[in-house]
Amino acid sequence: MTVPPANTVKHLLLYEPRTEGHHLGWLRFIADDLLSANFQLSIAADLRPGPRERVEQNLAGLPDEVKLLSAYDENGRRHLDGKARSVAHCLKTSGAENVFLCALDEIASHCWRGATFGLRPPAELRGRMGGIYHRPRFLAAPKWSPDRALKIPGFNRLLREGWWRQILFVDEFLAAGLQSANPAAPIFFLPDACPFGYGSDAPDARKTLEIPAGRKVFLFYGTGARRKGLHVAVEAMLQLPPESPAFLLCAGQQNPAGKTAAGLARLVRQNRARLLDRYVTVAEEKTCFAASDAVLLPYLNHFGTSGVLSRAMSAGRLVIVSDEQLLGRLTREHQLGFVFPSGNVSALAQRLRQMTQLSMAGLNQFSAAADHYAKTYSRDAFRAALLRSLSAG
Repeated sequence: MTVPPANTVKHLLLYEPRTEGHHLGWLRFIADDLLSANFQLSIAADLRPGPRERVEQNLAGLPDEVKLLSAYDENGRRHLDGKARSVAHCLKTSGAENVFLCALDEIASHCWRGATFGLRPPAELRGRMGGIYHRPRFLAAPKWSPDRALKIPGFNRLLREGWWRQILFVDEFLAAGLQSANPAAPIFFLPDACPFGYGSDAPDARKTLEIPAGRKVFLFYGTGARRKGLHVAVEAMLQLPPESPAFLLCAGQQNPAGKTAAGLARLVRQNRARLLDRYVTVAEEKTCFAASDAVLLPYLNHFGTSGVLSRAMSAGRLVIVSDEQLLGRLTREHQLGFVFPSGNVSALAQRLRQMTQLSMAGLNQFSAAADHYAKTYSRDAFRAALLRSLSAG
């Protein structure tokens, strides 16, 4: 199949079958930026009852010409194999020339493993697909890693054969290494954008959330998956004396259980925590970041960037981060806050104490670093990198 030149390609399908975490926020970023460049868009999303409401809320205000189609079949499953064939099905249904996966992770591992053993994605996708690769763990794994051995040959094969119009990595260090090793490949760096509108007035936000006066508010935001480290944050808070000014604000669908749920309940009874254990709207999300003094990212074996870090930077808040992989490196190199050994409850408790004792000058120093980071990894930088990759593909 002959692929039209890049400057004639206008109708693009965005493929985003998920609604949790960062997915809908990134979908809106990408849609807005492509529309600003006069792309015609179709979007394959989760239009099943329940998720559809979130999708439509997130995409409210887009032009009527943007066509929505379901990434799921009548049985509530992704079309065909749920991987590359699903993408090909949606591309054909949309009538678009090319498809852009907001999270290439949806099909990447399946594609690499298959190509290692001589299998290819559907032929109609060749040269017509691209996307953002958030967590390419195998590329950062040691050379002796079984995962790397299973995927690297397929990854290189599909690059050589021209299957991808563009692959965008949110890890600038990994992207630079891959660009150096594969100078002819369509590999790009995409900044994890710091969104606008997170600098609201803190006193008003705390009043809205009914947070007691005189507290140092630590925000834990997102899902309650164990890898996000909510249990580490709760245990660290419990190590502080009840008279500590530290206050834990948990927002998002946490669904805590067992010891973590009991610890949170104890903190709430002591008026040392507030729990919003549900889906949080964008407006509520902004209120939570505005109400915070610091943002916690006690993640366990987390790979890649985090929308929580980006939002904290937009709000001018310091972060306390597990010192591992990309998030630890970004925090240290840009002086965005404190790091602690991953999973170490006592070390995190010490960082909480340290933050509560910071002078105004110390807080201002971190706020200035956050502001610089937010300007460097801005929405404008995201848009420019995205459009540059699409014009090159």
